Amino acid sequence: MSRLIGRKTLITIAGLLMVFSLVACSAISVPLTAINGLVHQQEALQNPETQTAEQAATPEAAPPAERVVITTDLDERLAELYEEANPGVVNIQVKERVEIDTDTFHFFPGFPGFPGFPDLTPPEQPQQPEQQPYRYGQGSGFVYSDEGYIVTNYHVAGEADEITVIFADGLSVEAELVGADPDSDLAVIKVDVPADELHPLPLGDSDELRVGQTVVAIGNPFGLQGTMTSGIISALGRLLPSQSQAFGGARFSIPNVIQTDAAINPGNSGGPLLNLSGEVIGVNTAIESQVRQFGGVGFAIPSNTVARIVPVLIEEGHYEHPWLGISGMNLRPEIREAMDLEPDQQGVLVVRVVDGSPADEAGLRGSDREVEIDGQTLLVGGDIIISVDDHEVQGFDDLIAYITEETVVGQTVTLGVLRDGSQITVDVTLAARPTSSGD
Repeated sequence: MSRLIGRKTLITIAGLLMVFSLVACSAISVPLTAINGLVHQQEALQNPETQTAEQAATPEAAPPAERVVITTDLDERLAELYEEANPGVVNIQVKERVEIDTDTFHFFPGFPGFPGFPDLTPPEQPQQPEQQPYRYGQGSGFVYSDEGYIVTNYHVAGEADEITVIFADGLSVEAELVGADPDSDLAVIKVDVPADELHPLPLGDSDELRVGQTVVAIGNPFGLQGTMTSGIISALGRLLPSQSQAFGGARFSIPNVIQTDAAINPGNSGGPLLNLSGEVIGVNTAIESQVRQFGGVGFAIPSNTVARIVPVLIEEGHYEHPWLGISGMNLRPEIREAMDLEPDQQGVLVVRVVDGSPADEAGLRGSDREVEIDGQTLLVGGDIIISVDDHEVQGFDDLIAYITEETVVGQTVTLGVLRDGSQITVDVTLAARPTSSGD
């Protein structure tokens, strides 16, 4: 869960890191089985056209099903959709070993005290000092292919030591972790189940979505298996904190996230968000709430993100994300005035350039002059990024989305930069994003 509470408005990006600072009364972004940090940052995806032959040979998702003709009887269609899709949705139960100080460790029945596992089930007996304590959690997932691959969230299964998958018909099997990507909050697990007993769900095209479309979520909220809820797409193009930590304790962001009002709650993590044709158009992952329960705002990782990353996770076990290496913020009227810019100037102000990063090697300049704005000290005077590969950049959303969807590690991008009143271009060769540990 990411508690969006802060005093400063500085937006930080490490490789396109964005820090959102809101007032203390703001809401809480709650990953459906996790407690997250405070910062939004970019998450980058691989361009399908750049995949290797080995990646191209990776088991693919179920082929798109023939489009279902939607009748005017929505109730009937929803009932049919449940019958079609529910066999492909699974309950995922996990167990993770944790090393803690047994002198100070206590279990609190009914209290979700473990980041990543809010559906914690405390042990019946108190842990003895010589025993290894565990975290217990659960979430949802969906069958990706008839080879036994299942997609879920990283924060559900990405760090689990034991994984159990329970199918809609009650079949319970052990699963192994195949690949995990905290930057996109996606993970792939695999079960050894005959293909004819699996029901893969086809992926839809999340780029075709429109606000107002009816969608359906199927999963296991609070452990209630096979629960279906419906709603609409409330908004598109949201940013969501990922599970990957950047320098300074901030977090990268997942762009182009889907917002929905279909009811989702803890335990829905990793389950599918479907359109009325039965296609997976998102992976349910978080809610915005002050009470840790659904409050009308839920988020799902878009299916096109799944389509880019999951095949690589199956093939390689991990995914490399491109990294630029700056921190910065969107332009505000006060910043424009402090830098003597045009009132309508748009772009991203570079506040800091990370030493040794691609941006540093390319010669991008950070800010070096302090100004006081609304009682806060901000740095200004750095480069302003106004375009990337001739695509206009009005703010961080534009920059993050482009790097995420259109670039790969090793690719060179051309930034349009406003520097000291003159417009120049800067070529930057993107590197792999540093890991959470900084390696």
